[in-house]
Formats: sequence, structure tokens, C-alpha cells
Amino acid sequence: MIKRIAITGPESTGKSELAERLARHYNTVWVPEYAREYIDNRTRPYDYEDILVIAKEQLKREEQLVRKANNLLFCDTELIVTKIWCEVKFKKCHDWILKTIEQHTYDIYLLCKPDIQWKYDPQREDSETREQLFQLYLNELNERNLPYAIISGTGEVRVKNAIKLIDSFEI
Repeated sequence: MIKRIAITGPESTGKSELAERLARHYNTVWVPEYAREYIDNRTRPYDYEDILVIAKEQLKREEQLVRKANNLLFCDTELIVTKIWCEVKFKKCHDWILKTIEQHTYDIYLLCKPDIQWKYDPQREDSETREQLFQLYLNELNERNLPYAIISGTGEVRVKNAIKLIDSFEI
């Protein structure tokens, strides 16, 4: 049985790099964040309806890649990220996302702490709210009673901290 590990947290906390590095360490595959690709290919700003398209495609790609995984599948984002993004940006969230979050969970969530330097990226929206968003993720994981670990540290230390936590979890 493949164990799914979600990499979650505010933007610019190293989620993509961490997912890729962990997949390489554990000799498996990872699911990149589809939102980045989708938004890059748009000729207009994204809107509320785009969030649902992104969410569905993200899960579709996850289901495709789980077949190629070697014991673990690292997911660079998950629906809690989408829910919080949608609620913060649009003050509402699609019912499909809310219902699917209940059914589609992970063996562990790695919550990336915003303790690394913000990196500019045209898709990133607000460097000032990372700590506030981190608290929203933390609250959501706690309210849902989901298994999680907070990942901190910079560079190689961050990756090693994540590896240590994954190895210590009985998943």
C-alpha cells in the first residue's frame, strides 16, 4: 500500500523543493503543484471557478502518479491548501473541495514553517501574511485531527528534519 505524504503550508516555504528532494531521497515520485502550471498558461488572472479546475486536476494527477510510486508518494500541495487559498482570496470555497477534503486524506501532512526567506515569484501574492496563513493551516490540521509534523530549518537542515520525521512516523 502506497503511503501518501502531503507537503502543505503557506507560499514560499519550500514545499516544491522539499517534495522533490524527499522523492529523490526515498527513490519515488512526487506530484508537482498543478496550480503553477495552470496559472502560467492563462492569458487572464485566475478567478474563483479556476480554483475548482485546479483542485480537480491536482487530484487527477495524484491518482495517476500513485501508480508509479515506490512505497511513498509526496504531494506538493493538497486540498487544505486549496481551501485556505480560496477562502482567503474569494471569501468562499467550492462545495466539491469541502466534501473531497473529508474523503481524501494523507498518511501524514508535513506543514512547512515560514522560517525561510521569501523568494519572489510572479505567482506569489503576499509575503506579509505567511505567518498568519501558517496559523490557518495549523488550525485546520488540528480541527480535522490529521497527523502532521511541522518542518523547519533552512536548506539541507530542512530536508534532514523532514526525513527524520518521516522515518519516525509509523506509516
